[in-house]
Amino acid sequence: MTAINARFAKVIMPNPFIGMALALLALCGPASAQQIYGPSPGYSSPDAAMKNLHDALHLTPQQESAWQSYSDQIALTAQARVRQQAGARMLPSLDAPHRMDLIEAEMRQELADLHNRAQVLKSLYAILTPAQRQIFDQRTLPPQNGQ
Repeated sequence: MTAINARFAKVIMPNPFIGMALALLALCGPASAQQIYGPSPGYSSPDAAMKNLHDALHLTPQQESAWQSYSDQIALTAQARVRQQAGARMLPSLDAPHRMDLIEAEMRQELADLHNRAQVLKSLYAILTPAQRQIFDQRTLPPQNGQ
């Protein structure tokens, strides 16, 4: 056991609440990361941000289907948050092994969702022009320094 693993075990194992808090952070973290792959914040709604990005890209008719796939995939983020909230509400009623099972299942689903989003994003990105890619990169950049 490495020094880090030993220290981790000493902190986590005696206090299951710390372990659960870390697990919940891991569960919620991917949801926060999802925002990185959508339009920049600062718009009145996610739909407004998506429309703004769409308009800024000046997509050709041939690019529209890839855009629609990307847009549909981003919309699934809201459904994932509802699923996560439902799971979080269930946690107090579950014993520790079942809580961990729920968290593990949610994390697996998050990974699958992330993989799907990445594939759709890459498909769209591949057909964008260099100028469109620059716009896309700028408009989908996560906020810097708490902005």
